Amino acid sequence: MNKTGPLAGITVVDLTSMVMGPYSTQIMADMGAEVIKIEPPGGGDPTRYVSTGTEPGMSGVFINVNRGKKSVQLDLQSDEGKAVIRKMVETADVFIHSMRAKAIARLGFSYEDIAAINPKIVYTNCYGYGRRGPDADLPAYDDTIQAECGLPAVQSMLTGEANYVGTIMADKVAGLTVLYATVMALFHRERTGEGQEVEVGMFETMASFMLVEHADQAIFDPPVGPAGYHRAIAPNRKPYQTKDGYISALIYNDKHWSLFVDAVKPEWVTPDMATLAQRAKRINEVYGNLGVTFKERTTDEWLQLFRKLGIPAAPLRSPEELFDNPHLNAVGFFERIETSGGTVRFPGPPTWFSKTPGKVHGPTPHLGADTEAVLATYGFACANDEVIADQ
Repeated sequence: MNKTGPLAGITVVDLTSMVMGPYSTQIMADMGAEVIKIEPPGGGDPTRYVSTGTEPGMSGVFINVNRGKKSVQLDLQSDEGKAVIRKMVETADVFIHSMRAKAIARLGFSYEDIAAINPKIVYTNCYGYGRRGPDADLPAYDDTIQAECGLPAVQSMLTGEANYVGTIMADKVAGLTVLYATVMALFHRERTGEGQEVEVGMFETMASFMLVEHADQAIFDPPVGPAGYHRAIAPNRKPYQTKDGYISALIYNDKHWSLFVDAVKPEWVTPDMATLAQRAKRINEVYGNLGVTFKERTTDEWLQLFRKLGIPAAPLRSPEELFDNPHLNAVGFFERIETSGGTVRFPGPPTWFSKTPGKVHGPTPHLGADTEAVLATYGFACANDEVIADQ
């Protein structure tokens, strides 16, 4: 199948597992890259089994982040498996892995090893912690990195209890960082012909992500106040309860504030709340008073008013409701793909390109489904899932 998209013609040798790396290469596949997913003997990528799907070893999470790829099952401890990887690397554009530095080096696939074969390759390391720090060899998962970067701490400031956020944010934010870092390196290669090594650490990524706003007053040297963006962690910052449910609304800038006050006329509003600078100093109080006012009308009444005034507001939706969301369906967000396990509604690329649009390029492969065909293209024969010869 001829793939379309801005990365059409790019070949990626993918030695990642779980979510961080596979999410980045899933987007590469959606954007037209040929992604060859290398999976170990036995069960392959553990994410195949983290939830229930319509077929064994094909969990919903797995099929979503590995769609449109090819699965090749190889024993990288064997000489034959290593020979296949070296052959693939000769013509690949990207080599990406999520092993620890010592483990990938023991296999003979360090950057130096791979660049000796193909100096123009972009070699991307997906780590929990960057190699240059004392925590380089520590294991890392989404929960532990959320803890490291301060997410439970700010949740505690917000809700009074230390909690993880209800999504694997560290894995996904790091995966997006892997994507843009790799594509930037490809852009550099396009201009100069020079390949290079790229490293993305989950901890460093999430520290950067959290400190966008939470560095705040601590960013100065010396600090002029504590780290922590006060609006984001105000205890009264939460969805507002209405007469019949909940609503999210942000009456924040001075224009929206004035429109709200003129239309609703809350008794608790005073002249010293007129500007954002004034309200910011007592934002938790403002949020608390708004919470009382919102109980006076239904969710639909508030939504109608805010649509009329142009104030940002939205109902609270569940993940299930997204599948029937009129806006998402109108823009063609979901793509139906026929698989051996039935029809799958994939959430497609969220981006739009006028000349080189991406799309879901086919179903998710079963474990080792493409081993024989892919190996043949690189001059190897395969029998009973074993590499037997260099043809």
